[in-house]
Amino acid sequence: MALRLLKSGVPATAQDPAASGTFTLEQKEYLAGFMAGVTAGGLFVGTNSVGQLTSTPGSATSTNLAAPAEESVHGTPLGDLCKEERWKHDENPLDAWERLLAHADENKFPDPENTYRFKAHGLFYVAPAQDSFMLRLRIPACELTAVQLHGLADLAHELGGGYAHITTRGNLQIREFKPRDIIKVLTRVQELGLTSRGSGIDNVRNITASPDSGFAPDELLDVRPHAKGIHHYILNHRDLYGLPRKFNIAFDNGGALSAAVDTNDIGFFACRVTEKSLSSISDSAGGGVPSPRIEPGIYFRVQLGGITGHKDFAKDTGLLIKPSEAVAVSAAMLRVYSENGDRTDRKKARLKYLLEKWGVEKFLAETQKKLAFPLVRLPLAACEPRKLVEKHAWLGARRQAQRGLNSLGVGTPVGRLTPKQMHALADLATNFGRGELRFTVWQSVIIPHVGDAFVESVKRSVVRMGLYHEASLATGGIISCTGNKGCKFSAADTKGHAVALMKYLGPRVTITSPVNIHFTGCPNSCAQHYCGDIGFIGAKHADGSEAYHVVLGGGMDQEQGIAREVFRAVRAVELNALVEKFLTTYEAKKSAGESFLQWTRRHSVKELQEIFS
Repeated sequence: MALRLLKSGVPATAQDPAASGTFTLEQKEYLAGFMAGVTAGGLFVGTNSVGQLTSTPGSATSTNLAAPAEESVHGTPLGDLCKEERWKHDENPLDAWERLLAHADENKFPDPENTYRFKAHGLFYVAPAQDSFMLRLRIPACELTAVQLHGLADLAHELGGGYAHITTRGNLQIREFKPRDIIKVLTRVQELGLTSRGSGIDNVRNITASPDSGFAPDELLDVRPHAKGIHHYILNHRDLYGLPRKFNIAFDNGGALSAAVDTNDIGFFACRVTEKSLSSISDSAGGGVPSPRIEPGIYFRVQLGGITGHKDFAKDTGLLIKPSEAVAVSAAMLRVYSENGDRTDRKKARLKYLLEKWGVEKFLAETQKKLAFPLVRLPLAACEPRKLVEKHAWLGARRQAQRGLNSLGVGTPVGRLTPKQMHALADLATNFGRGELRFTVWQSVIIPHVGDAFVESVKRSVVRMGLYHEASLATGGIISCTGNKGCKFSAADTKGHAVALMKYLGPRVTITSPVNIHFTGCPNSCAQHYCGDIGFIGAKHADGSEAYHVVLGGGMDQEQGIAREVFRAVRAVELNALVEKFLTTYEAKKSAGESFLQWTRRHSVKELQEIFS
């Protein structure tokens, strides 16, 4: 700016003092007057050693007269960023390898900033619950090989605490790693052909998919290639890390096994469009924008904004996309969210809140700007209705689309596996299947491709290893978050209480329709308490003991709805008897064919309180 001002205020023949070796009298008078004006205005307060103007004496290095515009992240000034966003701005968490090496060399635990940074590599320092690291993997489409499971079992045994947890994102967590071993852990995972990169903090979490994709007889589409396509796109595009907050993407194949897709930020639902359904609707997109001709076939419908911990399911946007467009649409939506999500308040930073601020139409319009093909809208009524999902379909033997083959759903008590059990499952998949396994968001395992002649043998082996392939309708749908034995945010030992409930209900309660029971230790809702027929969220009783708030009547898929709170701060020691009362009372008073969900929903909260008090 100073140079421009000088050029505009002196004769052209005298603009270059370097040419004559000194300033002319006219130039000196001009500069003296200019400096007097600057000083009077109080805008600039120092010069550096060569007389250049700066904005502050302490940083006298700038050649600009004007104060520089405040630096920002996607338009948010640095001063307004929350501390986590400032840490990301100062150094990308993906660049923490030297920090990781130093911590391993010194066998030391990280401070809060490095604790945050290491989560981008899938390493979580979980003190005070455990004075150690937890590793969270990425298992795209919830599919892994027997060789990989053997390797992870060895990792848990040799360097970890001797167990692993299947998560509610069809993923795997291994715990109790010491700082000295974190580099070994990461490199061994990579050598298995897996990764933990971006599995924590403000990134896209594990991309889930219907776990029976590729062999379900009732699926509309094998969705694994699309889930894995997004997984690899994210891994290879650095700008898709460091979002305003975490982000979930899931794929539904249209079959009977639920993948809880409507609880995700983006949900892709396979659907069928027929000539008959098209004949009854207009062939134009929403908002009056002409759309390309829609041919009968299999597509994805796109839902947005699921975050059940904040009491919201993903909502249909009207978008109908070709399966081949799913990766591009996901990437475009992620970039719109990254550029416009709230980076000042982490409680309001999820996609749901951007959608509430803008409205879906604006979000889709911004998405369209990043795509080379038009987004097409189609009324939901123009698609064939989705097949009803089947509760507890993740357990037991089921016929595959491939003749003579079966899948076996194996239950694990709230997702916990020992290395011995992991090795045994991998051996079953190798010896009786095709060396392939699937995890589910219901904390169970599926072994596919088992021949008809071997199903009973595999069942017996599962039982011998301490797992199960069938469960009572009261216990087959019990899931749990990590709980306070491994997570500092949890107010209760959710896994311990969930296992105790399974053991208690098994011999005591018989019901005629399946029930899902979800234990969550904190409002982060990792086990989605609001979506269970019965849901528990960790709390503290007035006497200081572990307790739970109790919610009833939640569901997803065709039963979609947020559970209502019925009781607060029920002591954990009272839960087993209370759940028994819930189920036996329902069984005694229900109407013919009425599910537990239907029965609870037709009663008010006050009525339920009176019934169970």
